[in-house]
Amino acid sequence: MTGKLRTAIAPAYLLLCLILGGSAQGVWGVGLLQILAILIIAWAFLDPRRVGAPKPGRQLLALFLVAIAFIALQLLPLPPFIWTHLPGREIIVEGRLLLGLPLGWSAISLAPYDTLAAILPLLPPLAMLVAIFRLGSDSAAWLSVALIAATFLGILLGLLQVSAADPAASPWYLYKFTNFGLATGFFANSNHMASLLLLAIPFIVALGAAFRRSATEQRKKYALLALTAGGLGVCLIGLALNRSLAGFGLAIPVTIASLLMVVRLGKAVRVGAIALGLAALAGFIVLVYSPMSDRLTVNGAAASVSTRQEMLSRSIDAIREYHVVGSGFGTFQRVYNMFEEPERVGDEIINHAHNDYLEILMETGLAGMLLVLLFLAWWVGAVRRMLSTPSADEFAMAGAIGSAAILIHSAVDFPLRTSAIAAAFAMCLALIVVSRRSTTGERDLRPTRHVVID
Repeated sequence: MTGKLRTAIAPAYLLLCLILGGSAQGVWGVGLLQILAILIIAWAFLDPRRVGAPKPGRQLLALFLVAIAFIALQLLPLPPFIWTHLPGREIIVEGRLLLGLPLGWSAISLAPYDTLAAILPLLPPLAMLVAIFRLGSDSAAWLSVALIAATFLGILLGLLQVSAADPAASPWYLYKFTNFGLATGFFANSNHMASLLLLAIPFIVALGAAFRRSATEQRKKYALLALTAGGLGVCLIGLALNRSLAGFGLAIPVTIASLLMVVRLGKAVRVGAIALGLAALAGFIVLVYSPMSDRLTVNGAAASVSTRQEMLSRSIDAIREYHVVGSGFGTFQRVYNMFEEPERVGDEIINHAHNDYLEILMETGLAGMLLVLLFLAWWVGAVRRMLSTPSADEFAMAGAIGSAAILIHSAVDFPLRTSAIAAAFAMCLALIVVSRRSTTGERDLRPTRHVVID
């Protein structure tokens, strides 16, 4: 019974994250996920029957813990002769002197409470990693089923959302501040629902391929092929209802990559398909940062008076100001407001940079970007090892494709700022490392027969 419970932890927790963790507005749901994450992490490190994580898994966990420790260091008070000389602190010094307040000790973070609050959303992805690496809850098939089930439920909810006569008054939208009129599913931001749809594509193909490989009858194989095609069709319907530019732009390369991992093609055809996918990806990135992007998508996350180019420009100004140590993890919204032009400020709030890499650089400085580069180096190394391992299965390749889609999407949005996508991303990383075909054949499972001679 305990073994079955351990196996079910990661899939069940992933399903909960995808349903309850779609927005920070869902305080109770996100809080529940964080409490469960603490319990899972405690179990994973206290259980004497925990399994040993593979070396790449240990490296990833270590990198994750180092990142959390680095963020915590931003909360440590520093004496005035240190923090007053940090870049971007001049306005703080002037303000305190103007008010007649002592400089006193102060943390690196300009808003320590915001930084402390920003650490808590890191618990769900950490819990997902330790559940897979340390508790052995690494059933790739069940994890895929949980991801696909949440995706299809989100599409169904999105269909109800867009079919409402008055979307703003529809009870099917789960959050007060959301993209009314679009299929957001369990999310507040339609782009984050698009991230889930993109993640589901490679895992639908991987699940169909795994079951088809184990099927013995040709009729069952054709049925599984039809089900896989139907699942991909449902995802495409979800993208059409979602209307996210990121979803449209990344769907082509993600689908091509997903099909290439199971379809045997000639080298020329494979190279051509990869080139087509890369061309579509390059076109997507150029389009997002072009003036046309604001006319091709309806996205309430961006203020009507501020295009992505303006947000990019303001974010770069903030990076120049806080380039060495950053302004503090989770402080983007407060700092960004300082760089806006007062005459162009509207009633909508810019809460993220819509480019997670720039936001991390602004909030954590050069050391934070070094951690990002170390993670990207780990990811490239893990994917290369997986591709060179003959026993790597479709789920490991699906994890590589899904995580790549999220990393690319993070260049134009902030999907990893939600507990839902962060947990799914952690699942993808773990499967790259641990998901392998069994090397035990059917004949190895048969008992050995001995000939006894009297």
